[in-house]
Amino acid sequence: MTEPSEWLIYRGAGEPHDGMSRLPPPPPWRDFSGRDAAGAGDGSRDRRLGAYRHLAELHRPGAEELEMINAALYLRRPLLVTGSPGAGKSTLAHSVAYELGLGDVLRWSVVSRSTLQDGLYHYDAIARLQDVQIAAQGGHGGEAGSPGAVEAIGSYIRLGPLGTALLPSDTPRVLLIDELDKSDIDLPNDLLNVLEEGEFEIPELQRIADRLPGGEAEVLTADGTKATVRDGRVRCRAFPFVVLTSNGERDFPAPLMRRCIHLELGRPDHNRLATFVRAHLGDEAARAGDDLIARFLERSRSELLATDQLLNAIYLTDAAAPPSRDRLADLLVQRLDRPR
Repeated sequence: MTEPSEWLIYRGAGEPHDGMSRLPPPPPWRDFSGRDAAGAGDGSRDRRLGAYRHLAELHRPGAEELEMINAALYLRRPLLVTGSPGAGKSTLAHSVAYELGLGDVLRWSVVSRSTLQDGLYHYDAIARLQDVQIAAQGGHGGEAGSPGAVEAIGSYIRLGPLGTALLPSDTPRVLLIDELDKSDIDLPNDLLNVLEEGEFEIPELQRIADRLPGGEAEVLTADGTKATVRDGRVRCRAFPFVVLTSNGERDFPAPLMRRCIHLELGRPDHNRLATFVRAHLGDEAARAGDDLIARFLERSRSELLATDQLLNAIYLTDAAAPPSRDRLADLLVQRLDRPR
């Protein structure tokens, strides 16, 4: 067992030291080293599914969950997943994408200021105007192919996660619209038409479609790649597998509920939590943290807790191994519904 101060990196001593050299590798779900300079391979799959997922059966849902997931796949309907924080709602989208080979998950993290436009596309009119002015000052204004020219308009349009998911392709993309219950009251209703029709228009391209070569413009996508949009309209061929998540903080309008397959994730049992820990930290950590899993389950009967907190507690008490293990675990696993 280590001494009380040995695991501490920052000691509050007021003197510089080389403590950072003793900092162990990050928890797998907080490891961002897999990212490359181009932005591809961002490591989100490993962070969501677990670096040791081959050791666990965490992402094998129960019968009802499987039926609802497959119903959404068959019917080409969005899957609305509700449940407490850390229940695995977001992970479900990554699990489906991984098993079915549907590529990286497109993620739209909703906040109170999010609008439908944010999910579809962004047109940077200011950047285009600046480029037009710079080209004019250099004597190249109006030339074909010059910055800001009509043919280059696609360079100023970037599709959002929803817009990228609706690009025509032979296989569907997986789109995660995370924490929809945090949105403005209008967003769920604004999504109805796009989710029903599987298409949307880009007015900035439609207005000049007859001046574009073949009516086509090459725009940026949420993946950082380029895609061709014809006649200012994005229309899917394969409807994306859309996962909407909610922590249950609000009710949604009936028209949205009618268009979705609803899945509610219940509270995980001991076995599922153990396999969750095993997927992220391995067998040894799962065995060492079995008592913490049991305490977490017992507390979760009357307190709102998140499984992320359990992972944090098991990782830190195992990697750092401080003598005050139980006290540290309690500090990390604090109820989320406590009065402020």
